[in-house]
Amino acid sequence: MEFSHIPVLLEQAVDALAIKENGIYVDGTAGGGGHSSEILKHLTTGKLISIDQDPDAILTLTERFKKNENSIIIKGNFADMVGLLHSRGVGRVDGVLLDIGVSSHQLDTPERGFSFHEDAPLDMRMSQSGTTAAELVNTLPAGELRRILSVYGEEKFAGSIVNGIVKARAEKPIETTLELAEIIKENVPQRVRRDGHPARKSFQALRIAVNDELGVLERGLDGAFELLGSGGRLAVITFHSLEDRIVKQKMALWCQGCTCPKDFPVCVCGNKPKAKLVVKKPICANETELSDNPRARSAKLRICEKI
Repeated sequence: MEFSHIPVLLEQAVDALAIKENGIYVDGTAGGGGHSSEILKHLTTGKLISIDQDPDAILTLTERFKKNENSIIIKGNFADMVGLLHSRGVGRVDGVLLDIGVSSHQLDTPERGFSFHEDAPLDMRMSQSGTTAAELVNTLPAGELRRILSVYGEEKFAGSIVNGIVKARAEKPIETTLELAEIIKENVPQRVRRDGHPARKSFQALRIAVNDELGVLERGLDGAFELLGSGGRLAVITFHSLEDRIVKQKMALWCQGCTCPKDFPVCVCGNKPKAKLVVKKPICANETELSDNPRARSAKLRICEKI
């Protein structure tokens, strides 16, 4: 199966890694291999470890890089990269790239259940295993569903949407993407229906919950930083404010030095920065890329270097 995906901020992300031709690098969310392919072009004796949890992606990566001796492909979640690499004898790396969120392939393959534009089973599992979105929608208490839509989707009308879901599932299980999209549409004000698709935020929220995306990101960032050697770089591309906030806060914490009160004459905490920011503000797509790939509009690239 072809896992098609247009890599976002390709040149900027690969440049951010400051690749050494004999270095060891990790593409923690390899997808169809767009970023991986570009990284491999810079290696001679080095290695690239491409990780993805999606079986479709692994099939594509395996076929695409089968003749490349610099490529190592691992099926797994980037949150577990420390264990995945240690089990293969890799303790330190020179750079890690993370492209967070859903891929074009997952969005554009109706049967994966990520899209509210096509009718398909309500799935949304990136790994194609575990709990589906349908199971969450049909079994979670109303309060937990409201929390998911409010926090992960920043949905103002979470209460009325959940009321509609609870009423609908009492009659029959909600099984498809269009069923859910219609319920959402019927339970938001008319003005909201004119401002983009009213199901967008709710679908985002459910996808994040199904895949534990924010928890995975937290663990993945910590694991990536642990693996970096001195001078190693971490480059992270995010697509919405919740992800970007986590990345920004993590990097700020690693870059923080003394935490003593300002009126202390000397430092007693002993805290020293563990990293430095390569760029102070996130890198965004330029107009040329946006014209070719509108999905890059919300992308932000942050980069830090381990000291």
